[in-house]
Amino acid sequence: MAKIAVIGAGIGGMSAAARLAKSGHNVTIYENSDRAGGKCRTEWFGDYGFDTGPSLLTLPAVYRDLFLKTGKRIEHILELEPVDPAFTYNFSDGKSVTFPNLSNPNTYIEIEKSFGRAASDQWKALITKSERMWEVSREPFVESELTSIWPLLKRKNLIRDIKEISPFTSLRKLTKQMKIDPHLQMIVDRYATYAGSDPRSAPAVLLTIAFIESTFGAWHIKGGVGQLAVAIEQRCVDLGVKFEFNTLVSQILVTNNKVSGIKIADGRQIEADLIVSNSDAEYLYNKLIEPKVTAARGERRKLKYAIKSLAGFSLLIGLDNSKGAEVKLNHHNVYFPKDYDAEFDQIFSKKVPVSDPTIYICAPKDESMVNGANKESWFVLVNAPRHQISGGWDWSKNSDQYAKEIINKLDQLGLNVSARLDFLKARTPADLENYAMAPGGSIYGTSSNSAASAFLRARNRSKILGLFCVGGSTHPGGGLPLVGISAEIVANAIGKA
Repeated sequence: MAKIAVIGAGIGGMSAAARLAKSGHNVTIYENSDRAGGKCRTEWFGDYGFDTGPSLLTLPAVYRDLFLKTGKRIEHILELEPVDPAFTYNFSDGKSVTFPNLSNPNTYIEIEKSFGRAASDQWKALITKSERMWEVSREPFVESELTSIWPLLKRKNLIRDIKEISPFTSLRKLTKQMKIDPHLQMIVDRYATYAGSDPRSAPAVLLTIAFIESTFGAWHIKGGVGQLAVAIEQRCVDLGVKFEFNTLVSQILVTNNKVSGIKIADGRQIEADLIVSNSDAEYLYNKLIEPKVTAARGERRKLKYAIKSLAGFSLLIGLDNSKGAEVKLNHHNVYFPKDYDAEFDQIFSKKVPVSDPTIYICAPKDESMVNGANKESWFVLVNAPRHQISGGWDWSKNSDQYAKEIINKLDQLGLNVSARLDFLKARTPADLENYAMAPGGSIYGTSSNSAASAFLRARNRSKILGLFCVGGSTHPGGGLPLVGISAEIVANAIGKA
């Protein structure tokens, strides 16, 4: 039985902890904040509950597997609800399209209604392409520990797989080659932002998101997606995992390139055989490990040259429909701007808030997320540049003004927000940096803005012996499904007691 210290009680850290405890290890999680969940949390303000991190669950099989293998089926703990329709996309020319959940044939029908038969056929071809990409990339890239490029180069069907994945083709270039309708292209472009990236640079393999969403569906958890964090925390407790909240780890102790324990900000030193870090990789290697540790140099070098992911500016909006006319929305809604490229230019090149951003609104049809009749809680998110006091945008200033601009934009879209507004709170990238220990407020750590981006992410098994990395800034990437997979990879790498 190994004594394992887990740094961070995010979804990745807790998922790894649960699997490791089930395997017989002695596990303690050290969390800087006063609660578990990391970025995945449902927060209440007065009568309104908001998912302030992930607002939908895809690939629920990842967490079904976690709960099943650690003691109890997820359906006995959480109420998973399919969100139908999955998404409603709105465009600046007045057109819109609704994607039904778990039905490609019905999606093709809706696309034909909105944009014509040719566009529908184009989306069908795109789904077929994305399914082939998923089948090629799933096992070697997503579900396996990515230690180096060499095992991939020895694959039997290497040439065919490379052709299928198109590693040196950007997502944007692929859709141009496929000559898809401009409206559909904007939907595909948005998949790059799922990985905190620019579609003009992000690899074409992100097209797999289209297949994943359409095949495995979009899901809500009754009471908020943050209930997933609550359930995993309880599973950890049931398995004997210990939690220390309000406990900041200030250093990972390393002797001869092997971990020996952790140092707490209050001065305590705690011995550990193994350490699992759920910290952002940039924070881990630049803040928690001393510069003299030679085994960390390779990861530091990669992080230095890797492009950081975009951040997010969010509004938590409580609406009282007794104050004004209700505007009915579906659960997940996207409003695209006229010039999508300008958005990415402002984020990645100019590093300023987007003047006309894509707006995502999560308006859950969940009565357990509000107290009282005629009330709605909306989570509104726009892409944003990282928080950088020097050489970027300082989000500690002028956030109130930007919030007003977003509210005005929502009113201009005909959503009648100002008249019904009962509660408003803004969350900036600076806020995310402070409470989630995410440098710059980057949601996903490293972006996917290059063909080599998968190899620029922190490895799950560090070159520092006994140190393992889990979470959105490590392989295989960000988002609830990939974070859950990273936890499984780490638990398998460590093995049983």
